[in-house]
Amino acid sequence: MTLQQLYLALLIGGTVLLASIAAARTANRLGLPSLLLFLAVGVIVGEDVLGLEFDNAQLAQSLGTAGLAVILVEGGLTTQWADVRRLLAPAGVLATAGVAVSVAVTAAGAHLLLGMDWHLALLLGAIVSSTDAAAVFAVLRALPLPQKVTGLLEAESGFNDAPTIILVLVFSTAAADLPSPVSIAGNVLYQLIVGAALGLLIGRIGVAALRHIALPATGLYPLATVGFGIIAFAAGGAVNASGIIAAYLSGLVLGNSKLPHRAATRSFAEGAGWLAQIGLFVMLGLLVTPSDLPSAVLPAIGVGLVLLLIARPLSVLACLLPFRTPWREQVFISWAGLRGAVPIVLATFPIVAGVDGARHLLNIVFVLVVIFTLVQGPSLPAAARWLGLTRPGALRDVQVESAPLDPLNADLLTVAVPPGSQLHGVAIFELRLPPPAVVTLVIRDGTSIVPHHDSVLRSGDELLLITTPDTRDAAERRLRAIGRRGKLARWLGEHGDIDPRT
Repeated sequence: MTLQQLYLALLIGGTVLLASIAAARTANRLGLPSLLLFLAVGVIVGEDVLGLEFDNAQLAQSLGTAGLAVILVEGGLTTQWADVRRLLAPAGVLATAGVAVSVAVTAAGAHLLLGMDWHLALLLGAIVSSTDAAAVFAVLRALPLPQKVTGLLEAESGFNDAPTIILVLVFSTAAADLPSPVSIAGNVLYQLIVGAALGLLIGRIGVAALRHIALPATGLYPLATVGFGIIAFAAGGAVNASGIIAAYLSGLVLGNSKLPHRAATRSFAEGAGWLAQIGLFVMLGLLVTPSDLPSAVLPAIGVGLVLLLIARPLSVLACLLPFRTPWREQVFISWAGLRGAVPIVLATFPIVAGVDGARHLLNIVFVLVVIFTLVQGPSLPAAARWLGLTRPGALRDVQVESAPLDPLNADLLTVAVPPGSQLHGVAIFELRLPPPAVVTLVIRDGTSIVPHHDSVLRSGDELLLITTPDTRDAAERRLRAIGRRGKLARWLGEHGDIDPRT
């Protein structure tokens, strides 16, 4: 590549990136999932419109898998362990048995409605049976839903990529004789168990390293944190285990440990996740040929209706009934099974494997994702309200971040007082923080205030506290307790533990 070609590539890439960011803002204002407009940017830039040719399914598969790894690391880093720890069992069942039910029912529908042979029908069922982490994280975190529902959908979307990838690989490489169900189940168990073990192990190694090594610049902490997630992904793939689940679990461990500069890390991870989403969806939009899509519309609608109205509800009912999940939550979880980048990336696997009819499968999957995301995504707020699941005006806990003060063996905490918090109106001396924790500064409306013992806190304030590692947990619990129940929190039985309620 010459220098001029490099400049041209950077110019095109930067322009596409800014166009995609503008598309994300537009999508947010219109109440649409951003992925639709990212895909549209890719289609517009592609060969049928502006003429940029991209037809390398192998490269799309490789870059798409790497993009999914970044998205899942970001999802793990920004997922609260308290929200998902009691949901691991139902999420695991949904991600395994639920996927199996969905694949079987969708494949039967494709075979009966479209006349597909069973090989292609099972391949299509496996491709579209995975809910998409990027779509779920982006849409659900903006809704005031019960933590049980949000946590279950997020955990499922983080876990079910691994089984579906395994099934797609199996069906793509098996020309006529499919492996036995026992062989497939053994493969799935190996990949999940080893991938999970690697993710947890590398996450714990990352936590130990970042707690005990003082890096020379703040910006290195986010890079190192995301780097451990990428290492977990690569390690899983290197031993033929699930790198996807390893990446998600390592991010979950790192994101829920008391690491320095958590706010900066989350911001960096969110930016990296957005960049991965933009690159992924634009690339997938480039990969399809718009003139080939009309023939895929009716098959996509037929398979999508089977998936949305039969396969997904049956899988949710079969998996969540033993956990006594209320029917309202089951209905919402069924409707909120969003598809996005994962099915389109998976549709490149049979193309790379040389499966007959794989290009038509890609077109069907692309149209299905666009149509049903357009239907499901904007309707989720109304569905949540109709089912009585929304919690308008729900209070938020105070957010506490830390930066190390190595020479003093102390931590500098920043505390934001959110709207509706019971910290509003509490005087500094009424916090009764465990010594030697002390509030050193209050930032209010952009003005710094050195507080006195009788200074009163206000909603929107940001506090700077200095504490030691030994008293940090107690200080955080005390702040959470007062934020929830006010200055009499201890008398009211509130001790500021991480809220396990659903």
